[in-house]
Order: sequence, then structure tokens, then C-alpha cells
Amino acid sequence: MQGKKEFTPQLFYDLSLDRLVPLDNYYRIIQRELSFDFLYQATAKYYGKEGQKSIDPVVFFKILLVGYLNNINSDRALIRYCSNCLDIRLFLGYDLNEDLPWHSTISRTRQLLGEEVFLELFRKVLSLCVQKGMVQGRRQAVDSAFIKANASMDSLVEKEVLEDASAYVNELEENSEYKVTSTRKKIVEQHHNWKKEEFKGMPAARKSIQINEDGEEIRPKFLSNHTHYSPTDPDAKISTKPGKPRQLNYAGQLAVDDKHHVITGACASTAGSKDSAIFSEIMNQTLANFAANELQIDQVLADAGYSSGESLGYCETHGIDAYIPNFGQYKPEREGFIFNGELNQYECIQEGGNRAILPFKRVLTDSKGYQKKSYRSSEKSCADCPLRQSCCGKVTKFKKIEESIHKPLYDRMHEKITKNKRYFKQMVKRRSATVEPVLGTLINHHNMKRINSRGIAQANKHVLLAALCYNL
Repeated sequence: MQGKKEFTPQLFYDLSLDRLVPLDNYYRIIQRELSFDFLYQATAKYYGKEGQKSIDPVVFFKILLVGYLNNINSDRALIRYCSNCLDIRLFLGYDLNEDLPWHSTISRTRQLLGEEVFLELFRKVLSLCVQKGMVQGRRQAVDSAFIKANASMDSLVEKEVLEDASAYVNELEENSEYKVTSTRKKIVEQHHNWKKEEFKGMPAARKSIQINEDGEEIRPKFLSNHTHYSPTDPDAKISTKPGKPRQLNYAGQLAVDDKHHVITGACASTAGSKDSAIFSEIMNQTLANFAANELQIDQVLADAGYSSGESLGYCETHGIDAYIPNFGQYKPEREGFIFNGELNQYECIQEGGNRAILPFKRVLTDSKGYQKKSYRSSEKSCADCPLRQSCCGKVTKFKKIEESIHKPLYDRMHEKITKNKRYFKQMVKRRSATVEPVLGTLINHHNMKRINSRGIAQANKHVLLAALCYNL
């Protein structure tokens, strides 16, 4: 016989929330394995002794965990989701007849608590992974990914232009980040004018000329971190990757252990910063996390974006065996010249040349801020050289070679990579197979695609929570 279910709500029920949730429920497992009681002491300094009681800090962090575990970015949607789930209500300690906190309470509490509380919770979860034997500690892979900021490109405004460098110095104590010198402004405008001409014939270029109400041509809007900023979120920077649109981003930095892909270090950085400039920050945190669990790092794997003299020097200072391929501009040798380390000079060895000597002249800083050693020959040595035109150029009568002040570090890395190419290729594959799937999982499944708050401090909390939820 066909059945037909009829529903008649009862006035009274003889049941409990605990009976409705299975014993093998995921949130029950978290409750058994991870104690949140330490959060009361960790957050005590952020609360006063009088006034209305705030949200329980344990409840606050549990609600955030639910959001990252279920890839929910909105605080409103998160509270609705928590209210509708029996197992989450039991996890939070809210019975069927109790109302959950307002979504605005979650936002305010996130702003209130400091980054060190989020880092302490991350380390708590990491220590559980270490106790379970999931972290080997021998080899760490480091990489980063862009995270969309909570600000629109339409919010960008142009920085105030100061007439000269002295005016800029006078304004250092007052919003210096939102000002730009006239010299820098002129350089950026020249670059934009070049882009306007070079991109004119490309498929994505504008087909017709647009005219404003004054009859003037509307020039395509070229945006740069040098000349524009977002007042909505000043820490967010314009950035892009091949095949992706230009947008305001942060960068999430990760260090991942290669045994079970446990995240051992996590932090956020501005998208305008180079990965090499953040390397020491992510490694300092990772080393501190390992020291707390009595572990040591043997090897670090990273791509060429982390290559810099500071990064290589950091690894040598801390006794870390790094495999970081040198950046594209690095040249292990200068064709036709050899370097004499004892005399600190380059010597010409080209056949048919004048055998010129290029002694060390000075240390200079180039337009990108890199410090370089300059070696230069005299005009007398190269003026009548038969190879001068091909070596020095049609006009220049001397040879100049510039090398990074960190070239010995790059040379040692180049020698290590080329000495055992097969092992290095294995390490490259190991790095990509370790950290890249983790980044993809965080972005697509653990709420790291977009930040729902503003500022670098909030971005750092966001990355830490996403990372600890992945480890859970």
C-alpha cells in the first residue's frame, strides 16, 4: 500500500539536542580533540571588568571555524547557516530555543582581537598535527597566492602630487603613502603614454574614441600603485597574473610540510610586495612554530619569486638548505670576461681585444632599489679596441659591468643547482606537488578566495584561520 506522510507539529517534545546529533559527527570530533579553553586567558586583556557581557570568545572562534570549514564568506550567511544546523548548535553550545549572536557582533569582535590570538589558535592546531605524526619537519615548501581584497577598482583615487622631493620629506609624518612626487608621477605618465601607443592595435583595445561633455578625448584609465590608492582599503594593492583581471589584492603566504601537506606557517602580505621581501617573515613564523614543537627545518623549497640576496643570506644564517632558483636576470658568467676575486676586478679575455682591466668603482642603487657593484674600464683601454663597437656600443668608449652585491650567494645557489640537476628537478616537482594543491584547496574550499574585512591585520587573521581549518 502506498504510504503518505502527514505532519502535525507537537506542542511539547521529549528530546534533547545531544540526542539529535550522531556520535561520529565531525564537530563532535573537533570538540573532543581540540580544547578551546585557552582562549579565555588569551583574550582576557581585550575586555574590561565592567559593562555588558560580550560574546563568549570560544563561541566567536567556533563560529569563524564553521565559516571557513564550509566556505562561507558573509557573516550574515554564516549566522543563518549556524542557526539551521543541529550539530553546529551543539558545537556552539546554543540550544534549540536560543538565538545566536548578531552578525555585527562577529565583525566587531574580529576587529577587537589581536593577531596573536589567531596565531596562538593556529599553533594549537599545528601541535595536534605534530602529536599525530603528520609533520616531519625535514622539508618545507613555500609559495603564495593572491586573495581578492574587500575593495573595488572603482574606489581608486589619484595620489596627491607634490612638486619636489623636499615637499615630500616635509609630508612624511602626514599620510605619506597617499602622496607621490612629481618626478615619479612624470615617469609613470610616460609609461602609460607608451602603453597607449603600443596597445593601440591589440584586440582588446578600444575601437572608438570616447568624448566627454567638454569635447575632450577620454584617455583609457591606466592605474598604478605608484599613482593611485584605495581609500576604502589603503593596504590593498593593484596586482594581476597572466590571464587574470587587474584588481585589488592581498597575498597569502604559506609554508607547507611535504609529508602530509600540513601548513606550518601562514601570513598575509600586500600584493604590491615581492615574495622575496616577505620570505624572512614567513620563515620566522615557521621557525618559531617548529621551535614550540621541538622540530627543526632542514630544507626549504621555493620558486624564483623568492630569490633575493636577503632570502639566500637568511637561509645560510639559519643553517637551512634552500633550493630557490635564481631570478631571470642572474648571469653566472660574463662572456669574454673573467672575475679576479683577489683583486676585485673583471679582466677582458676576448681574442683580438685590448685585454682591458675593469676595476671596482663603487656601489650604486638602481631604479628598482637594488644595490649593485660597478666595474668600469678606462676610455684609454677601450677607445682603440677593434671590438669596442660590439662590446661597448657605437658611442661609449669604455666597458661597464654591474653585478648585485649578493652575487656570491647567487653563485653558490647556481653551483648547487647545476651540480645535481636531477635532484633539483625532483625538488621542483616536490614543491609544486606539495604547496600548490594546498593553495588551491584553501582558495576554492576554505574561504581564501576573498577577504571579507579590510586592512593587512585583518587579512593576516583571515589567512591564519583558513590555514588552521585546512589543518583540522
